[in-house]
Order: sequence, then C-alpha cells, then structure tokens
Amino acid sequence: MKEKKIDRFFLIIVSLLFTIGISMFVSASLGILAKNEKLFYSVLFSQLVLGLGLGLLGMYFCLKIDYKFWRKYSFLIFLGSILLTASVFVPYLGWTHGGAQRWIQLGNFSFQPVEILKFGFIIYFAAWLSWVKNRVQDFRFGILPFAIMLAIIAIILLKQPDIKSFILITVTGISMLFISGVPVKYILGIGMGTLFVLGSLAFFTPYLQERVKTFINPSTDPRGSSYQIQQSLIALGSGGILGRGFGQSIQKFGYIPEPQGDSIFAVLGEEFGFVGAGVTIFLFLLFTLRGFRIANNSPNLFSRLLVSGIVILITAQSFMHIASNIGVFPLTGVPLPFMSHGGTSLMIYLVAMGIVLNVSKFQKKLIT
Repeated sequence: MKEKKIDRFFLIIVSLLFTIGISMFVSASLGILAKNEKLFYSVLFSQLVLGLGLGLLGMYFCLKIDYKFWRKYSFLIFLGSILLTASVFVPYLGWTHGGAQRWIQLGNFSFQPVEILKFGFIIYFAAWLSWVKNRVQDFRFGILPFAIMLAIIAIILLKQPDIKSFILITVTGISMLFISGVPVKYILGIGMGTLFVLGSLAFFTPYLQERVKTFINPSTDPRGSSYQIQQSLIALGSGGILGRGFGQSIQKFGYIPEPQGDSIFAVLGEEFGFVGAGVTIFLFLLFTLRGFRIANNSPNLFSRLLVSGIVILITAQSFMHIASNIGVFPLTGVPLPFMSHGGTSLMIYLVAMGIVLNVSKFQKKLIT
C-alpha cells in the first residue's frame, strides 16, 4: 500500500497532551522543591531529559520504522518484557519502595519495567490474533492463549504487587479479543473470572479492603485511608471554574500526596479549574476517537489491533486516573499518561505514539 502523510491531527492532539503534561508536572513538582531541592532537579531531569527527550527521539524513529517490524519481532519483545519485569525480584537489582517491589535500580537510575511489559503484551497479542485470524473464535486459539499469557503476567505483577497494571493489561486484552471477533460469551466468562480473582484479592488483602471502604465512604477516615481522596477533592473544589492560576496550587505544598504523580489531575483542576480539567478530558476523548479512526482505516488486522490496543491502554489508564481523583473509582495510584511523574512511562508512551503515527501513513483512505 502506498505510503501517505502522517495523521497530523492526531499528532497535534498528542503534542497538546504532553505539552500540558510537562507544564503541569513542573508546576506540581514545586512541592518537592520546597522540601528537597536536590530531589526536585533529579525528578525534573528524569522527566524532561529521559522521558521527554528520549521519548521524542524514540517517537521519531518509530514513526520512520515500518509497523511490520513489530510483528516480526513480537515474541522476542514480549518475552524480553516478561523477563525484564520479573527481574525486579533479583537481589541487588530490584528496588522496593512503599512496600512494593516494582523498580529496577541501576546506579542512580531506576525505572518500572511494567511500562515496557504493557506494550510488549499489546504487540505480541496483536501479532497472535492476526495470525490465527478466524480461528480466534475457537477457544484453543483465542481465549486459551490469552488466559495463559494473563496467568504468567498475573504471577509477576500480583507478587510485586501491581494490581492496577494487571487490570489495565486485562482490560486491553479483553478489548482486543472483542475487536478480533471472539464470541461475547467467552469474553464475559474471562471478564467474570478476572473479577472473581480481583474480588478474592480485595477480600484477603487489608490495604485493598481499605481502598474499597474509602471508595464507598470517602469520609470514613479523613486522617488515614481517606486522606488522599479528601485532599484531591479539596484541590478540585478550590479550583472553581477558572482555577487559581498556573503554579498557584496550595494543595501541592505538603497537603496532597504525590502531587506530581498519583494526584496530578487534582493539581491541574486546582490551578486551571473546571474549564482546564474539562479541556484535558476533552483532549483525551479526541485522542481516543482519532486513534480508533486510524485503527479502523489501518491496512490489515495486525495494524488495526496494534493501534487499538495502544489507544485502549492509554485511554483506560487516563480515565482510571481521572476517575480515582474525583472519587468515582477506587484510588489505584495509576499515573496520568503524558503528565504524571515517570520518565520511563513518558518515553514508552511517546514511542507508542510513533508506532500509531507510522500506521497512519498506510491508511486505506485519507482521514480529514
């Protein structure tokens, strides 16, 4: 198929998201500067140089690499991401923080390999589903391989524990199965099975029980388990219609936990108000709709599933973060794509955008 120009509208949406994201990250991180100047410059370097700088470079190269490359090496990418994520349990390599063992420490540099696993899974699962084609409706070629992959991922992620990433991968995989034509009864079955597993974990895990209780009654323990959601709601409420102004958030200075990470949307709402929060949500909606249009006009099944998986993952993660900040979903600690602290995740998101933009050059018809 003849190569066309990239989807510029999608590129504009992505550019707006990471521009807003970097601005909000710098503003939200001022709370760190007030406590620890050295840490402030460290996280700034991680986000701007490693995340944005290398991410934009990776996006450019992936835009130039034919998307078929990812199908050719999909298994090796997935296997490598599995081994890398499991290596957090290797002594002197894995790093534990806040009771979770999710990081790899290399000198002064640390990163979460699960961000690579998310996209490694999408690439391989898209390749698998496009290979089996119509046989995906057969349990042996559709649901069973997915269940095996999910079980391997669950063993690694639930031990860390990193339940939020497991949920995101599961939702993305189920959505890809649906797009590829798997019967709804199978999808409902695996969905119910996943809910049973998560429900059992919540029942037997004290900190998950606290989060469920907090979600049901946010005022149950305002100085303990409900503190973060209470402070997030205060930040959003104090922003009003137009907000306090860029950099003027009060809650980020020692009140709201993780203002540059888990709670960055609350800081955005405080500084830019209902209008700013609404514009951000609208941009994510545009991202989703435009991404699906690119997927729908992709030249083949692999590229359609690849783009769909990337868009679904980022959309699900975005709205999970926003929903948990406004109290309509339990607190998960999931970062907001393109905005929250995490140089590795920002780099991977931008690389994924390069893949989507490359696919957009081979659309069956021009999108305007």
